[in-house]
Amino acid sequence: MAGGWSRDGAVQDQIDATVEDAVSRSRSSLPRGESLEYCDECGEDIPEARRKAVAGVRFCVECQSARDKQRRPVGFNRRGSKDSQLR
Repeated sequence: MAGGWSRDGAVQDQIDATVEDAVSRSRSSLPRGESLEYCDECGEDIPEARRKAVAGVRFCVECQSARDKQRRPVGFNRRGSKDSQLR
């Protein structure tokens, strides 16, 4: 359904672009390289199973969980109206 000046499928294109951006952002934040033996934050041992499961891991489970809780989701405004940009 198109509305006003937009072409058919424009809304779905915006949804697809938002999903693609979120996937790209998530993939770019994945750790890479060799895993550490000790947590960068607290210095505790990182279990071998975790080091093998997650390539490039730098934090123990507890520290990584705390970091994940502090991370706020980032939203994108793909609408053109000025009112939606002020929120």
